[in-house]
Amino acid sequence: MKSWHRPLLLCAALMFALMLVCGVGLVIDGRTLLGESVWIKPLKFGFAFALYAGTLAWLLSKLNKGRRLGWWVGTVFAVAATAEVAAITTQAARGTFSHFNADQSDPITLALVPILTYGVMTVLIAQLIIAIMVLIQRTAGPALTRAIRAGLGLATAGMLIPLYWMVTGIHSRTVTDANGAQIPMYQGHGIGDPDGHGMPLTNWSVTGGDFRVPHFFALHGIQALLILTAVLAALATRHAWLRDERVRARLVGSAALGYAGLVAVVTWQAGRGQSLVHPDMPTLVAFAAVVLVTAFTTTWTIVSAKRAAVDVDLRRPATV
Repeated sequence: MKSWHRPLLLCAALMFALMLVCGVGLVIDGRTLLGESVWIKPLKFGFAFALYAGTLAWLLSKLNKGRRLGWWVGTVFAVAATAEVAAITTQAARGTFSHFNADQSDPITLALVPILTYGVMTVLIAQLIIAIMVLIQRTAGPALTRAIRAGLGLATAGMLIPLYWMVTGIHSRTVTDANGAQIPMYQGHGIGDPDGHGMPLTNWSVTGGDFRVPHFFALHGIQALLILTAVLAALATRHAWLRDERVRARLVGSAALGYAGLVAVVTWQAGRGQSLVHPDMPTLVAFAAVVLVTAFTTTWTIVSAKRAAVDVDLRRPATV
């Protein structure tokens, strides 16, 4: 880990520490916002940024070109992410809302709004630059390179999906914070239930569309694909048909296609004002189509690879 990006590693460590603090807060602090503990939101953001900052810290060490630019962009990402989560945690500790808070009478909220507004934009721009840097160069073998490129593409889409709705959707309303104060709010997370209610821990909406669903799945697609790549590499030591890295790259590509299909379906579902846990028939058909296409491409790759491995064995000269 000596070659990993230090500011991003520090960011990840701070996020893990925040998760511990939030865990204590969940136990000793009974205050709630919209029916959930005030410490749930910083806990979720700490978890997400800990995983993602750690992934980027490793990824930037793999760059062959533009290492200096990568270091600076990674540092900007780490600073912006830390500032944004610090603002979220500050508001949680105060028992009030962070995002979409339009309370003009609270000087602390007014001071934190620019951090919350421009922090996410800074993170997105840094993410786009890193994604472009990775796309234009080969950072590893075929399978790992495909996982990284597809994962960064998914993560970028995951940042853009809720941003589009938050910018275009207007959801003016007044809600009560943990202190009993009436807080004016603008924009929201989805359609039909802008604040999201119902699902355990995530608090994703069970009554309307929630764009935090595709945001979550897309943002963490890169971790899923990297884990799959590592598992395939480990299995290659036991199965000859997996030793060709082009085969593993095709399997990663098939998984990335399926994962992208999943993100597309849950985005479409949220855009129609439908909860993740209450899919209608068109949504179920779309999910089934994604599963069938992914299963077909995966099966085709496996069968072709095994057939090729058998052909290679048959062409080998027999030993006496």
